[in-house]
Amino acid sequence: MKIGIIGLGYVGLPLVIQFVKSGAQVLGIDLDETKVNALNAGESYIKHIPSAELQVQRAAGKIEATTDYARVKELDAVLICVPTPLDDKREPDLTYVLNTARAIALHLPKGIVVVLESTTYPGTTEDELRPILETGSGLKAGADFHLAYSPEREDPGNLDSQVAKIPKVIGGYTPACLEKAKAIYSIAIETLVSVSSCRAAEATKLLENIFRCVNIALVNEMKIIYHELGIDIWEVIEAAKTKPFGFMPFYPGPGLGGHCIPIDPFYLSWKAKQHGREARFIELAGEVNTAMPGYVIERLTSALAEQEKQIKGSRVLIVGLAYKPNVEDDRESPSYVLMEKLEALGAVVDYHDPHVPVIRPSREYGHYAGRQSVPWTAEAMSRYDAALIATAHDAVGHSQLAEWIPYVVDTRNALPVKINCIRA
Repeated sequence: MKIGIIGLGYVGLPLVIQFVKSGAQVLGIDLDETKVNALNAGESYIKHIPSAELQVQRAAGKIEATTDYARVKELDAVLICVPTPLDDKREPDLTYVLNTARAIALHLPKGIVVVLESTTYPGTTEDELRPILETGSGLKAGADFHLAYSPEREDPGNLDSQVAKIPKVIGGYTPACLEKAKAIYSIAIETLVSVSSCRAAEATKLLENIFRCVNIALVNEMKIIYHELGIDIWEVIEAAKTKPFGFMPFYPGPGLGGHCIPIDPFYLSWKAKQHGREARFIELAGEVNTAMPGYVIERLTSALAEQEKQIKGSRVLIVGLAYKPNVEDDRESPSYVLMEKLEALGAVVDYHDPHVPVIRPSREYGHYAGRQSVPWTAEAMSRYDAALIATAHDAVGHSQLAEWIPYVVDTRNALPVKINCIRA
């Protein structure tokens, strides 16, 4: 069995490794030559994935990478794991999915299984992907090739998370498509969860992420209210989660990050509008979370004012650039929003993040590319008027901040409350 995986990022690369460990031949396909060259050399470009694993499989001849879409004709199955961002109007941008479909359609062999894994709105696989594949190939989905949707479930940085053990939801364009897709994934994944259609599988992914988005918005809003009431939201959460039923803890922060949670709700609300419906509850949650960086800066402004200082001209250190602890993944990180807002107010802003020593080029924050993390030393830290803990990495000694910097705004409960530390 030869499996192709298009998109060799945080979703695609773990899939590559799991399939080869399970006995499949894998061809990785990506337009990024840096990733392709690294994979062919057995070198990992994602910190939590060890190079040693890739080198073993590469030496055995099980992994190969290419930028050539024409090699799809060699495959038994191809899994599409490309980005699905939002455009400048906060509407779905399927450019990567549709361009991939156009590129592979010209080379589809009969009998191949095509599976979309990218998070998207219900109907994408059948209404957007299928026509392009059929037109470009001259083949018919469900007859000449098999089409399915199986949403990615990846948890970067979670050392207990194993691709093989994460149940895989799969929906097929036809019942036969479903069975063919299940046959592919059964090579590498222990538990498969069948649903009735591609649309149901697409909707499942949105429900999972919108559930998180809404609950994070709830606790963020409660954080603001409880602060006004003189109540510590973190203490309340710790007490509430002792209840063994009917409660699941979610935690506040400076905003949402990552490729899924800040984006997926807008995919569903956009689709709802196409059918004359308003996703009011979901959109409200998005508004609450989007407003969090502004609230954090308000708290920082108040903290500086207590020292008779203004934001304008103050030196502020953002601690943690990645969107979640202990990873280098900075996609959609609220830290970038904080940096932009602070700089717009006239602050001088730097960052420290041991997992992101240099900011890489990106679609949204390319103007920050090349900036470097400041050293974690007393001398370097003494230059700042305030620090803002945006992401709490285990490798960072947060308690030292209170000794080095006059005021610390902690959005992640990384420090005990002290005279020069506030939670926001």
